[in-house]
Amino acid sequence: MVDSTEDNADHQTAESLRHQPVLFHGDYTGSMEMAADRDTVAHYLDDHQSWFLRCAYPMTATPLGNNGYDLSIGHFGALGYDVEPKVGLHLLPQDHGVYRIETIEIPGYVSLGYEVDFKAALELNETSIATGQVLTQVDWTLELKVWVGFPRFIQALPQRIIQKTGDHLLSQIVRQVSKRLTHKVQADFHETLNLSFPESYCKRNHHFFERFSRSQDHCEHS
Repeated sequence: MVDSTEDNADHQTAESLRHQPVLFHGDYTGSMEMAADRDTVAHYLDDHQSWFLRCAYPMTATPLGNNGYDLSIGHFGALGYDVEPKVGLHLLPQDHGVYRIETIEIPGYVSLGYEVDFKAALELNETSIATGQVLTQVDWTLELKVWVGFPRFIQALPQRIIQKTGDHLLSQIVRQVSKRLTHKVQADFHETLNLSFPESYCKRNHHFFERFSRSQDHCEHS
């Protein structure tokens, strides 16, 4: 009877764990160059209401108050399971050249089986090159956590497959969105101010990479 009770308890614990949302977690960094001094770049970034919506396209963005946006990322899927991520982002005012972006609730929206925790920081670092041109490098970091509650047919798969596939998809989404958004923000900034583009823009060199994933015991770089 004792053995039977313990086996039943272990089974219930395993079932409980199996039905808990799966956490996917990645930490990312990147940078982009602007052909202007730091104050000029800061003035542009401060006025995000004038550029964020058009630079976010083809993602769908809707303003939430003065500094927030309801952002629909697009349609993604893996292992026969599809999701259209939506997240509320709060673009905090700069603090000594550092900008932070955090998750906020979207009024009236109930997520369909997932939860997102988005924490990003952008820092402006002014420099100059051999020609004497002043550049400002926008260095950013992102800590992203996504919890997903999968249907039963996904839960039946080995945990390591679910984890590996989800982490890979998360990195793909961040890489795709960040490179596209970076390129569009660079283009909008230089065209709006009638400035020559830096060499990195023409090469689409945005210095993006994944630092590590805390849900894994390994590092991946791209």
